[in-house]
Amino acid sequence: MHLPRSPGAPAAGSRPSGTADEPAGNPGTGMLERAFAILRVLAGEQQHGVRVTHLAKMVGLTQGTVHRILQSLVVEGMVEQDEHSKLYRLSVDFFALAAQAGNPGSMRTLCRPALLRLCASLGETIFLLVKSGFDAVCLDLCEGPFPIRSFTGDIGGRVALGIGQGSLAILAFLPEAEREEIIRFNVPRIRGFGVLDEVYLRTEITRVRELGYASRSNGVSDGMAGVAVPIFDRTGCAVGALSVGTLESRLGDDRLPMIVELLRRQADAIGPRTNPFDAALRRPLRGLAGTRNQAIS
Repeated sequence: MHLPRSPGAPAAGSRPSGTADEPAGNPGTGMLERAFAILRVLAGEQQHGVRVTHLAKMVGLTQGTVHRILQSLVVEGMVEQDEHSKLYRLSVDFFALAAQAGNPGSMRTLCRPALLRLCASLGETIFLLVKSGFDAVCLDLCEGPFPIRSFTGDIGGRVALGIGQGSLAILAFLPEAEREEIIRFNVPRIRGFGVLDEVYLRTEITRVRELGYASRSNGVSDGMAGVAVPIFDRTGCAVGALSVGTLESRLGDDRLPMIVELLRRQADAIGPRTNPFDAALRRPLRGLAGTRNQAIS
């Protein structure tokens, strides 16, 4: 015998509204809120990834609900699951989408006006370098009237971090753990330049950190000299360097402070405008090991 259901009472077997998993109101809004809660937790755990059980506890939902939402996000390409560890992370597509909404200009486009201004005002060759694994890569340059020899050569050329003022300015201001791994890996590579060894490199790094810039001749390229300042993004991370390459005779003590000041002004203006998702700027520490087996030019 079935008793009649009073008006407004839930049907047998149905879930009451207003629970943690099924909030009252528009169901679509509730689903959206839960999805964003999950995305926020994943963003905070991006380095290691998260299991469904841990994620469910952090957002206050059942494992079944979290799993269903995660699968929807995987289908949309916003979340990925490691097939071995079963941990969930935000996907590359998620960051690509964020990049489209961020600063649309690439690092090279952003810095090009600064290179032109510096080249015109100083009459020197100006380089833009960014970090790539254990190397610094020349992303752009603006040639001055004096013929010079640079370690990276033309645009796209690379050199081990620690060789040349631009790469040294980047290396000196990287996070300590990342800097130490690069030093250990690069010391055997820089020994091919003759005067450089680990003691020399560490001494130069300390000097650059104290001064805030890398300068002068390092004795590797006769007659050539340079000065470079790091470019810091809005979080204070060194993501690149502006560098002047010139003749040693043109970088005396009387001219050096002026050049450093001009470089710093441009670097300070560029830093807060850098796109944090620009592929040219982000090389995670855990990704460095993958470059160990690559041939380095």
